[in-house]
Amino acid sequence: MANERNRRAEATSGLKEQVVSINRVTKVVKGGKNLSFSALVVIGDPQAKTVGYGTGKAKEVPAAIKKGIEAAKKNLRKINVLETTIPHPVTGRFGAGRVLLKPAPQGTGVIAGGPVRAVIEAVGIPNVLTKSLGTHNPHNVVKATIAALELLRDKAVVADMRGIAIEKM
Repeated sequence: MANERNRRAEATSGLKEQVVSINRVTKVVKGGKNLSFSALVVIGDPQAKTVGYGTGKAKEVPAAIKKGIEAAKKNLRKINVLETTIPHPVTGRFGAGRVLLKPAPQGTGVIAGGPVRAVIEAVGIPNVLTKSLGTHNPHNVVKATIAALELLRDKAVVADMRGIAIEKM
């Protein structure tokens, strides 16, 4: 049990955390209104090219953020990227949210806003162009961005799927 906990701590030591949105939620009950907070958190490891998101709900903001971070750590995914950008243009969808990601030359930087920027910086992609289409709901935009990143394929994998040599691509 202790070894597993140490291994998990080592795996999550280089994670970069970013709170994307905090929402105040009110539940109306017989005695009045119950206030609580919902937090959307994105975490990632730029060296390992992994990213995850999570939501947490609690009576106070710090507790909601902590729960969101714990949920995001259980939701980490590996992303295929090149040295400084992504291999090809891709569009991700989740609900009404669509996110377009395009490769960019060295020195361009991250051209993204809000939730998309949080995900891209958590993965550690230094040069990429993005456009958020459809809804502006942060939950759907984060999920659409991660869906787009999961669609990225390595050149060797595509060549193997097509049954041709890498040099012919």
